[in-house]
Amino acid sequence: QLIPLFVIIGSGGVGAGLYLMRLAMFNPDVSWDRKNNPEPWNKMAPSDQYKFYSVNMDYSRLKKDRPDF
Repeated sequence: QLIPLFVIIGSGGVGAGLYLMRLAMFNPDVSWDRKNNPEPWNKMAPSDQYKFYSVNMDYSRLKKDRPDF
């Protein structure tokens, strides 16, 4: 009777681990290569979606409202 509990807890742990790995690899706030790209958040275009889920946001229609550095 404990097998479903282990399956549910195990799949939740695996899902949380995969989400943390996704955040560490693809989030522009995390910089792994400081020599070649010290500020990756400055290279993001306004149309790039880096959030996992966005409710009512169409990123393709956003325009750039900041200067280039």
